[in-house]
Amino acid sequence: MENAAERPVEERYAQWKSLIPVLYDWLANHNLVWPSLSCRWGPQVEQATYKNRQRLYLSEQTDGSVPNTLVIANVEVVKARVAAAEHIAQFNEESRSPFVKKNKTIIHPGEVNRIRELPQNSNIVATHTDSPDVLIWDVESQPNRQPVLGAAPSRPDLVLTGHKDNAEFALAMCPTEPSVLSGGKDRSVVLWSIQDHITSLAADQGAQKSPGSTKGSLVNGKTADGPTVQARGIFLGHEDTVEDVQFNPSSAQEFCSVGDDSCLILWDARTGNSPAIKVEKAHDADLHCVDWNPNDVNLILTGSADNTVRMFDRRNLNSGRVGTPIHIFEGHSAAVLCVQWSPEKGTVFGSAAEDGILNIWDHGKIGKVEDNPGAEDANYPSGLFFRHAGHRDKVVDFHWNSADPWTIVSVSEDGEKTGGGGTLQIWRMIDLIYRPEDEVIAELETFKSHLLTCSDS
Repeated sequence: MENAAERPVEERYAQWKSLIPVLYDWLANHNLVWPSLSCRWGPQVEQATYKNRQRLYLSEQTDGSVPNTLVIANVEVVKARVAAAEHIAQFNEESRSPFVKKNKTIIHPGEVNRIRELPQNSNIVATHTDSPDVLIWDVESQPNRQPVLGAAPSRPDLVLTGHKDNAEFALAMCPTEPSVLSGGKDRSVVLWSIQDHITSLAADQGAQKSPGSTKGSLVNGKTADGPTVQARGIFLGHEDTVEDVQFNPSSAQEFCSVGDDSCLILWDARTGNSPAIKVEKAHDADLHCVDWNPNDVNLILTGSADNTVRMFDRRNLNSGRVGTPIHIFEGHSAAVLCVQWSPEKGTVFGSAAEDGILNIWDHGKIGKVEDNPGAEDANYPSGLFFRHAGHRDKVVDFHWNSADPWTIVSVSEDGEKTGGGGTLQIWRMIDLIYRPEDEVIAELETFKSHLLTCSDS
């Protein structure tokens, strides 16, 4: 397998286009008017026979001629093995997909650098912009706004304060309770609890809201005029900008952070505001992203400007100069911007980078040549089993779909190449790639028998 990440972009892209019908079960391409730095799946809102409707959160990073916005879209997600081959083959990078429709626009005070959704309430999202504050939005109760020049920003339902300098990217929501985590240029990691400021989902569903009302169920007894919430804890230990943060999937008290100081830090709020473990050289350059395995809480992924993804076992981490990763994944030719574990399989994860590639890995296949025929090939890194090469510039974000686990949304900032502001793609690799080998062989034998029967008749 050629190293796709190092070939000229247009050559790589042309080859990828020719392989779409072979590699994908479904692919929707959506050319964006404005770039988006974040993309996140929301809840399913409707189920049908051949496709499901699902919420999608995006942003619009404008040039100032119209306001920046937080966009709530509805996506028709085609179910597995439903899309016809001719539909898969009809790919047009200049078009906007009919499967993606804007549903609501919130005028955001500043650019939306990152979006995260609250697991305990699917209507609540947090956003980062170029300011010290984290903004909380109840997207259901927020009015739909027209982003025209001069329009005043929408009012956030909560404003989380505690940073002393801009907090632009590092943002996480806790899986176990309504807590928010952030990091910023002030080198701090800040923790908030919003438990006391939100109502239950049942109360949200039962509330009657007047059309266009800015009063939501998010804030108890207050209109949505941006009431502030003070930090529960401020954690100091980084020596440069904190670029990403993540909760332990099973604890609101334990979390980790990475930054431009090349450090990976583990924190435990129960023991104080100092690092529990500080790995001072987790990578050979700035760290951009981190994720904690929801299926195995001992495994942590980090991505870096050194072009690698590293996997650490927290049981083997000690404070000191150099971290010892379980494995170093070398499949990118530029800085890694985003890593995320699959919600479906505990050994699978994705990594996206400035090289325009989104790699899918299975660390369970490392060293198993029979499962990965190219494992000994330097151009086919061990553990890599799929390369999504549909973007022509840096892939700034992606998100696995927990409701449809092998479906991924990814976004790239490649306006100059597409004639638009960026590219949004929703895709699902063909299941013959990731299913167990014996299942695949059995199915192919069935097709072989069917084809032979047809030819005999």
